Amino acid sequence: SMRRFFDEGDKVKVTLRFRGREMAHQELGMQLLHRVKEDVTEIAKVEYEPKLEGRQMIMVLAPR
Repeated sequence: SMRRFFDEGDKVKVTLRFRGREMAHQELGMQLLHRVKEDVTEIAKVEYEPKLEGRQMIMVLAPR
């Protein structure tokens, strides 16, 4: 579904929200965002690398 945004020239912000004990497993969130990045690498580039901000992990992708 991200492909539609990239086709229209829009950026996509991927946000993971950690709740409670999930904060102890931040590496799983990082793995998930890296997998998303690999899946869209041919149509998008990473504008903002995955980064933890409070209880959220955020990554921004832009169309190529």
